[in-house]
Amino acid sequence: MFAPAKVNLSLHIVGQRDDGYHLLDSLVMFATIGDHLNIFDANTRSLTIEGPEAAGVPTDTKNSIMQAAEIFKTERGVAFLLAKHLPTAAGIGGGSADAAAALRGLLKHWFDIPLDDLLQKALDPDRLDEDEIATVSAKLKSLGADLPVCLFSRTARMWGIGEQLSFLQNLPQVPVVLVNPRVPVSTPDVFARIAVKANPPMPDIIPSFETVADFAAWLAEQRNDMQDAAIEVAPIITDVLAALAMAKGCHLARMSGSGATCFGIYDTEDAAQAQADVLSAQHPNWWIKPAILGNSAVGPKLATA
Repeated sequence: MFAPAKVNLSLHIVGQRDDGYHLLDSLVMFATIGDHLNIFDANTRSLTIEGPEAAGVPTDTKNSIMQAAEIFKTERGVAFLLAKHLPTAAGIGGGSADAAAALRGLLKHWFDIPLDDLLQKALDPDRLDEDEIATVSAKLKSLGADLPVCLFSRTARMWGIGEQLSFLQNLPQVPVVLVNPRVPVSTPDVFARIAVKANPPMPDIIPSFETVADFAAWLAEQRNDMQDAAIEVAPIITDVLAALAMAKGCHLARMSGSGATCFGIYDTEDAAQAQADVLSAQHPNWWIKPAILGNSAVGPKLATA
């Protein structure tokens, strides 16, 4: 199962609930890079992690994959093998993407039910409105605010605390370079440093764009309201943003999620690859990957706009 990276192209903090949860308005896309999860029959439950980003990732019930398995009311065993390619605590939804992959995989492995079929039975296949999407999403929020959007892995506008989704089909695929300085950032620490909790949302309507450059220009008018607070936690984010902004052909440099991963937007895949090579030579200790953002092929085919 593929667990694609989630990238917040914009992230507006628009309020805070009485229970402390922050209210968001965010535009999310999914990348062509991510983790890979294999599932095998076993007598007990276990998780083995390998790959370039495996160091320090827990394999017990602290891991979102093992937590996802606990949602199912069964004592059946399972052996997970995760190839970890995404850095942790990086603002690109790695843990949520892994949990979503586990849910998709276990539905098929244990019950022979593809996620598409389950959701199509639960929802009207001829009309999927935003209230129905929210109902499904709310059941999954116990695994984190990013879990619902990662389960669908579709370009979406995400609001509430992350459980409300509106899928979008009118946006271009976006070539990017993703850069993480290998400094983990605690999301609660970032939230605690946000000074203003009631900021303006994105425009009601997200228009269509003929070019990536036009889309990037519109995104430049939006924000990531967590960026300044994240820089307080990890000042090196400023260096990452500066390196991306100075790279040839970069239309926009911004942080994703709560950081520290940042992205730069380019016109073409070749341009992104070229600048990823340049940045990798300049900063050999950073995690730097070119990717294409859009809809992932792993989620249920229920996208509407």
